[in-house]
Amino acid sequence: MATQIWAHRGASSKAPENTMEAFEQAVREGADGIELDVHLSADGIPVVIHDSTLERVSGEIGLVHDRTLAQLKRLDVSNPIPGYGIARIPALAEVYELINPTGLIINVEVKSGLTTYPAFEQTLIALERQMGMRGRVFYSSFNPYTLMGLREQDPQAQIGFLYIGGWIDAQQFALRLAANALHPPVYALEEPGFTEDCKRYGIALHTWAVEDERDLLFARRKGVQAVITDRPAYTRELYEKTPLHPVV
Repeated sequence: MATQIWAHRGASSKAPENTMEAFEQAVREGADGIELDVHLSADGIPVVIHDSTLERVSGEIGLVHDRTLAQLKRLDVSNPIPGYGIARIPALAEVYELINPTGLIINVEVKSGLTTYPAFEQTLIALERQMGMRGRVFYSSFNPYTLMGLREQDPQAQIGFLYIGGWIDAQQFALRLAANALHPPVYALEEPGFTEDCKRYGIALHTWAVEDERDLLFARRKGVQAVITDRPAYTRELYEKTPLHPVV
């Protein structure tokens, strides 16, 4: 099975991260899926933004959950790409509407670490069903309790445990969570026996943040199901021109 290419916060090397422009660019570049980040607005609407604060992407001071969707929509979040032009924070429903006809997977990273949102899991599962995205959404989170909550809301929800590093026997932890996948950083794939154990246990691997040629080709040779990258077009071109020689 070919390694899928998921666009990290959309095609975020070419358009402001987590915006409709970045997601549209990812579709044009032939990504197999998109990865995005979700918080809740003050009026309880899932909104697509990475940080819990607004400063990095908009220059505004404040917290995402202190503003309504209408207030968030007034912000220009093109800050990471100077001179790009105005870009807005989308509601998750807008992204689902864009992606629904394409067949792409959406990896929703649920941001529930620093901020706790009431009924977050229930809201996300309800929106997935309402927008006709059942089976097309893969939820990931650093917070295992969030993943457990999603599983409680929908026993068929696809969930992946996201982590940075330093975990011993992450495969066993994924089994305890009944997770469909692990979302490790690419360097975790170098742990002896790690990818082999995941394959044996039926745990998919979606690895991040994979940008340079060495890591991209290493992840692919290790047989991961998806790489999460800022540069989907570059990754596709690299894979098409490079023969696959699995790591043994």
